[in-house]
Amino acid sequence: MSPATMIAVAIVVPPLLYVLFTSVHGSVFSLADFDAVLTSNLFRQTLSTTLFVAGLSSLLSLLLGFILALHLASQPARRRRFLMILVLLPFWTSALVKCFAFMIILGRDGIVNTVLSWIFHTKVQLPLVLNMVGLLFGMTSFQVPIVVLPILASLLAIDGALYRAAAIMGAKPARIFWTITVPMSLPGVFAGLLSIFVMSLGAFIVPGLLGGPQDHMLSNLVNFYNREVLDWPKASAISVVLFGMALIFAAPLALWRRRKV
Repeated sequence: MSPATMIAVAIVVPPLLYVLFTSVHGSVFSLADFDAVLTSNLFRQTLSTTLFVAGLSSLLSLLLGFILALHLASQPARRRRFLMILVLLPFWTSALVKCFAFMIILGRDGIVNTVLSWIFHTKVQLPLVLNMVGLLFGMTSFQVPIVVLPILASLLAIDGALYRAAAIMGAKPARIFWTITVPMSLPGVFAGLLSIFVMSLGAFIVPGLLGGPQDHMLSNLVNFYNREVLDWPKASAISVVLFGMALIFAAPLALWRRRKV
């Protein structure tokens, strides 16, 4: 792993250091932009939106991913391999292409509204994109395959003898689920939830295309200061804050993985 780690460090660390250098106005060293950013209403509103979207989409993805992982774990090995290919298919498609596909599916004249119009014999134009609904649809679809993998690994690691012993002792399926499946799958749940939450903090394409102007996240605010306002120190300051948030939430995951090793 050392050569790959050295290459990654050489590619990632210099730009990060330059962003940090720009955020403090270089050799002048001023924290004025951090103060201006942290006290602005725009940043606070965007930060609350980022945390809300990241938290809610992660919980929805966890729920759907857990159900999907349970189904995969109950399948024979050969069928599970085929189904895993279907789960991983979203990784083989560009995020930009998938966002435009959601715009076609969820648009006012898209597939969903067209089907509803045909069912109810009236014109249906539900606002499913360019708002929080479309943003959560997009975020959840991207995160579900990621959360399935660690949960599935935890479920497959559970000894089948535990289920048989519980059934012999008279435990009902619901009791077996809550006393064996859920507790023993918590490591995968914890790892998957933290992973998708940290990834969703830096989401850019999905909120930019499927969310409305009031649903922009911190990465979109960085783009706003960088490309429209041309205030690079403020953009760098927001980037440093976002990077720090990701480190804070990623630390428990790193410690847990190190303990497992």
